[in-house]
Amino acid sequence: MSITPRFPRLGVAALLLGLSAASLTACGASDPTGADTSSGDGETVVVGSFAFPESEILAEIYAQALEAEGVSVETKFNIGPRQQTIPALQDGSINLIPEYNGNLLAYYDESYTERTTEDVDAALVDAVAKDKLKVLASAEAEDKDAYVVTADTAKSKGLTTIGDLSKLVPFALGANPQFGDLGYGIPGLEKVYGVKASDVKFVPIEDFGGPDTVKALVDDSVQVADIYTTSPAIKSENLVVLEDPENMISSQNIIPLISESVDSKKIEDVLNAISAQLTTDDLIALRDRVEGSEKASASTAAKEWLADKGLIS
Repeated sequence: MSITPRFPRLGVAALLLGLSAASLTACGASDPTGADTSSGDGETVVVGSFAFPESEILAEIYAQALEAEGVSVETKFNIGPRQQTIPALQDGSINLIPEYNGNLLAYYDESYTERTTEDVDAALVDAVAKDKLKVLASAEAEDKDAYVVTADTAKSKGLTTIGDLSKLVPFALGANPQFGDLGYGIPGLEKVYGVKASDVKFVPIEDFGGPDTVKALVDDSVQVADIYTTSPAIKSENLVVLEDPENMISSQNIIPLISESVDSKKIEDVLNAISAQLTTDDLIALRDRVEGSEKASASTAAKEWLADKGLIS
């Protein structure tokens, strides 16, 4: 997947100059307008994202806020799961990505026991340092995986908690391909809630709780789905998020993960200011704009959110 330079926003004139993304980087990615676009150490920051809309929106927020403060930025969106993004951070293909604190910690320590935002964030500091990475301040905004059923299924089977899925067995569970092996996935169902793996038919769906997953649930191709708590479909399709009284699914706050090689106080100040204002309701609204009937671009939604919060002029 190619890296997208941020400068095409300046217009077609830049293309006429015949400048490639590589040559911009080699020259310190100077802005042809004459503005200082270098970061504190002269590096260009490559912002990455996972392969789902919310991550791209958040990456756009990071990228545009950094650009507004004169940091040279390129983007590399829709990379894939952590098995691809972490190596990309390690080899310098990307330098920054919006992460989810609980899932990130699980990547480094599958047996982690931390559940609160504070405990998870604290554990992450040492976990990512071995890869010369750093986590900054996490946001209040939280997007958790959730076990979701239709309202009809919840009512007919008396389902309110994840443990109640024992009343539904056997059932098909639709989720992203990695979910079958995660601690809060099928192994967690059995270990924490006593729902035997042998009673669950796992159906991998590539879109990470997106339209394909929702359709499979609504059409009864699967009876349970992993759909994120900020999904606009939970309201629009009248879906029910099953409660997690045992806190099997830990905190999943949005947190910037950055390479030490490009980190600077200037960059940290920009990203921490975003985290200080980003809420879960913001995530729901942003996703609804991009994934709902409006079909706004991630770039537009990000820009208007930043302007609304006074983070860019």
